[in-house]
Amino acid sequence: MSVSLYYSASRATPLTDDETAAVGRVVAARTASFPYDDEEGLHLYGGGGSEPDEILAGSTKLPSDPTHLLPVLTHVLGSVTELRRALPGARWHVHMDDLDVPWHETDGYAFPGMDDPDLAKAMEDL
Repeated sequence: MSVSLYYSASRATPLTDDETAAVGRVVAARTASFPYDDEEGLHLYGGGGSEPDEILAGSTKLPSDPTHLLPVLTHVLGSVTELRRALPGARWHVHMDDLDVPWHETDGYAFPGMDDPDLAKAMEDL
């Protein structure tokens, strides 16, 4: 059974040229720094989807390898955080299947405890 992370942004106004360029820069930088060649990273498939006024949408299939799960989840949520900050005024919905990912103004998107070094070490030791 696979688990995926989904992300979308909507607002009444479409992306400006500057915002489109900013999204491109975020995607390029985050793709270049993605930690695994054999896992799916940030994957945008555009806007205009099922939600009204959708300007951006994407998803990431999370790894089944438990040692890759936390690094991939952390990286992709960091990417979505950067995208959210590049698109002011958008309403975001970020969720892992049925579970919404919380937003924190300072830290961005993350689940509680994701930055716990003991958790990261335990995942590496699996």
